[in-house]
Amino acid sequence: MSEVIQIYSDGACRGNPGPGGWGVLLVHGEREKELWGGDPATTNNRMELTAAIRGLEALKRRCRVDVYTDSQYVRNGIREWLPNWKRRGWKTADKKPVKNQDLWERLDALVAGHEVEWHWVRGHTGHPGNERADALANRGIDELRP
Repeated sequence: MSEVIQIYSDGACRGNPGPGGWGVLLVHGEREKELWGGDPATTNNRMELTAAIRGLEALKRRCRVDVYTDSQYVRNGIREWLPNWKRRGWKTADKKPVKNQDLWERLDALVAGHEVEWHWVRGHTGHPGNERADALANRGIDELRP
């Protein structure tokens, strides 16, 4: 598995909850692909998760993947919290249902099909991939039908 794909994912929300968007920049060598979409009524965390999901869904075969996100929620959730949530029957440490379980389950299934490394980048600091993903997420909101 020599292919390494970079996925830059970001979510945005205008109001939380409110209209939201997700954006993804996929990079493989010199090739790039942009993906984006929106939801008229959602949360920022759902859009962050959706961006990572859509990026992984776009892959056609098993790959080594570097996912870059400015969401500590996504990065910590997939790397640290998810195994405990599953062990506890999708309950948090204080025995409450895990929020966004549907998206976490989808992300978990997609990650299992690839060799994924998760990277956190500080948002809105000029990181080129993150800035492009952010612009795509905002485009997803802008393109929602009124």
